[in-house]
Amino acid sequence: MQTIDLAATTLRELNAALQGQTASTNQTEWEILNPRGAHALAVGLDAPIEVTVRGSTGYYCAGMNKQATVRITGSAGPGVAENMMSGTVVIDGDASQYAGATGRGGLLVIKGNASSRCGISMKGIDIVVHGSIGHMSAFMAQKGNLVVLGDAGDGLGDSLYEARLFVRGAVKGLGADCVEKEMRPEHLEILRDLLARAEADASPEEFRRYGSARSLYHFRVDNASAY
Repeated sequence: MQTIDLAATTLRELNAALQGQTASTNQTEWEILNPRGAHALAVGLDAPIEVTVRGSTGYYCAGMNKQATVRITGSAGPGVAENMMSGTVVIDGDASQYAGATGRGGLLVIKGNASSRCGISMKGIDIVVHGSIGHMSAFMAQKGNLVVLGDAGDGLGDSLYEARLFVRGAVKGLGADCVEKEMRPEHLEILRDLLARAEADASPEEFRRYGSARSLYHFRVDNASAY
C-alpha cells in the first residue's frame, strides 16, 4: 500500500506519481489522506491500480480515468469521472453537478445522491446512482446506461440519443424527445448485471426504462420549439 498525505505532499506530485504507473507496476494499491476538497485529484490515470481517497474531493476527481479503480470515501465535487474511458469510480457519499459527463466507458457508482446534469452527454459510460438525481440528467446522452434507484428530477433525458435510462423511483418530468419504453428481457439482463456490479440491493423488475422517441434526429418545422 502506497500512502500519500496531501498535508505533506503537493497535488502535482501526487498526480505525477499516479500517472507514472504502467500496466506492469507492482505498486497497485494507493491511499490518499487529507484530500481536503482538492480539485483534479487522481486525474488521467492509465494503469490497473486501486486508489482510495480518504475524504471528500473538489472538481473533476478521477477525470479521464482509464483502467484504474478509484474510491472516494466522502463526497465528490462537480465533474467527477468526467470523460472517463474505462475502469471504475465509486463514491461512498454524494456527487455534485455533471457527474460522469461525456464519459466514454467504465462504471461510475454513486452510493448517495447526484446533483443536476448527471451523465450529461454520456458516450458509453455506465452510471449507477443508489440515491436520486437532479434535473436535466442524461441531457444529450448518446450511449451507455444510467441507473437510478431513487427519483429523477425534471427534464430527464432531454434530447438524448441511444442511451438507456432506468429509474426505480418517480420521475418529475421527461425532457424533449424522451419517452418511457418497454422493458424487454435483454434490458432486464443489462440492469441485473449493472446492479450486481454496483452492489445495489434492488430487483430489475422494479425499474422503468426511458429512451429516445427519435423524433429530433432530423429537423422538422413542427418540432421547432423543441430545438
